[in-house]
Amino acid sequence: MLVLGSLPGARSLAEQRYYAHPRNQFWLLLGTSIGIDLAALPYPERLQAISAAGIALWDAVAEGRRKGSLDSALSVAARTDLGALVARLPDLRLIACNGQTAARHAVLDASPERIVLPSSSAAHTLPLHLKQQAWNRIGEVLHSARHVASAAPAP
Repeated sequence: MLVLGSLPGARSLAEQRYYAHPRNQFWLLLGTSIGIDLAALPYPERLQAISAAGIALWDAVAEGRRKGSLDSALSVAARTDLGALVARLPDLRLIACNGQTAARHAVLDASPERIVLPSSSAAHTLPLHLKQQAWNRIGEVLHSARHVASAAPAP
């Protein structure tokens, strides 16, 4: 599974880690959906946990500028070549876009299933429980994939 954001915000760029702003709900939403308290883990352990769960993080925008961190201020210079990325991930089953901006810039001719989740940004004021309902789709897909893999006959 690939979770696509738009482009890291100012705080994330400064700290060199995804979703670094303490008010961003990403780690809470993702962790709840997969049953791991990611927000309580140090950053390297978060990355290890999501990797072990079969989740990768990337950005839909390869180059852009913005003042601050709001996607509404984002000026896109280049989109990520998602076709090339997807070609290198033959087992990819789902692309989950973290918000409308990521979805708008996640351009693919053909791809695995793609869903658009409510943005994890605190600036997106949808109540947390409604965001979580949508984000739980990630855990459902991962659970389904594990169930299918465990039900497959041994070679």
